Amino acid sequence: MTRNIVSIGSRKIGDGKPVFIIAEIGINHNGSVDVAKKMIQSAAAAGCDAVKFQKRTPELCVPKDQWNIERDTPWGRMTYIDYRHKVEFSRVQYEELDYYCREQGILWMASCWDEEAVDFIENFDTPLYKAASASLTDIPLLKKMKATGKPLMISTGMSTMEDIRAAVDALGEDNTLIAHSTSTYPCKLEELNLRVIHTLKDEYRAIPIGYSGHETGLAPTLAAVAMGACFVERHITLDRAMWGTDQAASVEVGGLFRLVSNIRDIEKSMGDGVKRVFDSEISGMKKLRRVPGAQPVQEERTVLA
Repeated sequence: MTRNIVSIGSRKIGDGKPVFIIAEIGINHNGSVDVAKKMIQSAAAAGCDAVKFQKRTPELCVPKDQWNIERDTPWGRMTYIDYRHKVEFSRVQYEELDYYCREQGILWMASCWDEEAVDFIENFDTPLYKAASASLTDIPLLKKMKATGKPLMISTGMSTMEDIRAAVDALGEDNTLIAHSTSTYPCKLEELNLRVIHTLKDEYRAIPIGYSGHETGLAPTLAAVAMGACFVERHITLDRAMWGTDQAASVEVGGLFRLVSNIRDIEKSMGDGVKRVFDSEISGMKKLRRVPGAQPVQEERTVLA
């Protein structure tokens, strides 16, 4: 069976296609449109294909017993429900960010954490939906996103193969993408378990398989690409020391430029798997190749008059 190719705007995701690179802004903007714009501009300049936000309806996503728990925030001490509202952009703010993404020539999308959030994001022409790992077992939410007719990418942190199978059975394989992930921020190297990429590719031969990483450093994400990930997602930040729980597992701007550049280098170096002698090897082969019984090739010498 040939793995499906999924269209995302003018881009295509699947085996043999350039890796689709997603810079997850998430809530690392800390409620600031200006910070979000700087992150969008950085992702576009680095050569990412898309940026991703997270969209929640706080009253639906925050358990009621946590609403009034106070915590320290960049805006001072406040209840957790008030904090959750502070990091949610309004429709007007998303309209501004939508326009800015178009100016920068980069796609944007969102992880919707509840069904009302899907209705909210449907006001915009986003090409793809993402289901966070925490939402993998929320089948009604997954079906709500899939019912929009747009491709749905599901993350698989905190999940068993049985959880993944149940989600795929509910969604179908068409226009579905699966991201291997481990939901620890930041994640220990020994818990990344990158070989699950091969496990997923073997089980789901029609579905593009990718990687959503939460590690520090770039090497594991690059390894995921070499192992066949069709798309990758990494959290980004302007400064890993910024306030917020996801900042420490995020890639700063300089690292993002290196990540994209290195991914493109890996793509160029993978080749087609057919062993051949390249033209660039021939002169060296003539000089250096040893064949038993053959006369050594005499190097031509130029005689000066």
